[in-house]
Amino acid sequence: MKTFILLVCSLALASASFDLSSVKRVEELDAFWEQLDPQLQMLRPTKSIPENRIVNGAEARPGQFPYQALVLSFFEGDNSGLCGGTVLTNNFVLTAAHCVQIGTVATHGTVVLGAHNRQHVEPHQQRIEFASIHIHPSYIATLLRNDIATVRLAQAAVFNDFVQPIDLPALSDTRTFAGLTGIISGFGRTSDEATGASDVVMYSSNPILTNADCQAAWNAIIIQAQNICLSGAGGRSVCNGDSGGPLAVQDNGRSLQVGIASFVHATGCASGMPSGFVRVSHYLQWIAENSDVALRQ
Repeated sequence: MKTFILLVCSLALASASFDLSSVKRVEELDAFWEQLDPQLQMLRPTKSIPENRIVNGAEARPGQFPYQALVLSFFEGDNSGLCGGTVLTNNFVLTAAHCVQIGTVATHGTVVLGAHNRQHVEPHQQRIEFASIHIHPSYIATLLRNDIATVRLAQAAVFNDFVQPIDLPALSDTRTFAGLTGIISGFGRTSDEATGASDVVMYSSNPILTNADCQAAWNAIIIQAQNICLSGAGGRSVCNGDSGGPLAVQDNGRSLQVGIASFVHATGCASGMPSGFVRVSHYLQWIAENSDVALRQ
């Protein structure tokens, strides 16, 4: 287990008043791409293809996705990056490992909960510093394998109409979720023509694919059993920048997180390529060991 305890110092505390408009998405940092294996450079967007977007999506209602988190990580060399995440408990947030480690682990960070408009300090927002970062011990940055992490919050989040935990699959749930409608959400661009990320939470949906269909569209190097894929049909997809955010399905009236946004193809959302996620059910025991979430049997 890789656990990194962070000092909640004056620098970290000051980050609660950061200007989000000046912070880049993690995938906009050159250091992120430089660590990837040459075989995965296919993921790197060309300059002509805008990144960081959920395209052909719709604006969420305030509080529609109370489990949505915004993860702001600060790295050495004055680099900082934005990602998505999900609320596991009052004390922990789930995200992608590459959101909190680019070469080195983030020195500090802030999680924003309950936000609808990321540019406003809304009364229902909670901005809480990182206390510690837990990265999967088998995370391979060059191949985006085991791309999962949890962040412990420096103080407990307060649950209300705008901040609620998401459910995870039960240990006994053996479904692949293929064929179900997957819902993605985050602060992403709304079209290929957009010049900046959305200020508000956006969401979209598409069918979840079998891994065989996903492998046919990608290749066996990137798609593993521990991945889950969402169809890119109709140009509806998560794209670089909403990494760490949720792929959810509706299950008996509740939102169930089945994936963590990890990677997309460089050709962009309009290409119809599937987007790749970490398969949450593959990591349930690790999540439980690195948070205080109670797993369902």
